[in-house]
Amino acid sequence: MRLSKLRAWSAFDVVNAIFLAALAATCVLPFVNVIAVSLSDSAAATANLVGFWPVSFSLDSYAFAFQKARFLASIWNSAARVVLGVAVNIALTIVTAYPLSKTGKEFRGRTAFAWFFVITMLIGGGMIPTYLIVMWSGLRNTIWSMIIPGAVPVFNVVILLNFFRQLPKELEESAILDGAGDWRVLLQIYLPLSMACIATLIVFQTVAHWNEWFSGMIYLDSIEKYPLATYLHNVLQRPSFDNMELQEIQRVMKISNRTLSSAQILIGALPVILVYPFLQRFFVKGMTLGSLKG
Repeated sequence: MRLSKLRAWSAFDVVNAIFLAALAATCVLPFVNVIAVSLSDSAAATANLVGFWPVSFSLDSYAFAFQKARFLASIWNSAARVVLGVAVNIALTIVTAYPLSKTGKEFRGRTAFAWFFVITMLIGGGMIPTYLIVMWSGLRNTIWSMIIPGAVPVFNVVILLNFFRQLPKELEESAILDGAGDWRVLLQIYLPLSMACIATLIVFQTVAHWNEWFSGMIYLDSIEKYPLATYLHNVLQRPSFDNMELQEIQRVMKISNRTLSSAQILIGALPVILVYPFLQRFFVKGMTLGSLKG
């Protein structure tokens, strides 16, 4: 009996491992193909001869991408957006989640405020009203137009307030008895104990700001102010031959839209790929500790 159960579980483990390996391959192999295409010759990429290994190895697409001043400016714009956006998001998430984590007796009107935020997750104001508010408030064509409209990510607030609720209440009560106020309790007790969850939220917002392109397209007029995602989506899909010298034109002739796009995709994804492994352990722990409870 035990032997048959062992065999059954062993067969399940084998099938499960094969299925998960195949699923992982469907996620990894397309990205490997993008890397191979970006490092291949234009003719091989255009002829669809590139699989998972570069054909006629070439770095011309990367050389062309990095020689563009606007492309380098877009990387700087994205970096500035990530730093400012994540700082604003995390700060407002913390000061919003802390009072909402209290009970109705500790914070009167807490339920009404909580529903106010939850409704914004279900019903949006609409793109046109949001655009008009951004324009009338003077944020249009500035980096803040991509940060302020989403300054309080409600989903992150829900995660953090549920994490705060799981912290031992005795710690806060002891601090209050010693004369600590709300700000001191938040900064010296809640935040140090919530670093795993906050690191998770930082990952969320970093990826969101780095990859988001739509707000830059509708709020920014100048290409020089585009973040990397918007620039790649709208400009670098077609290399421009305007005001190019002979050497630049000869270099462009050695690349194709496919190799250039692949190189740009890899460059755009590389920062997140490099940062994510260092925060992955916080990601898993934070999602578990900050999960919703019935």
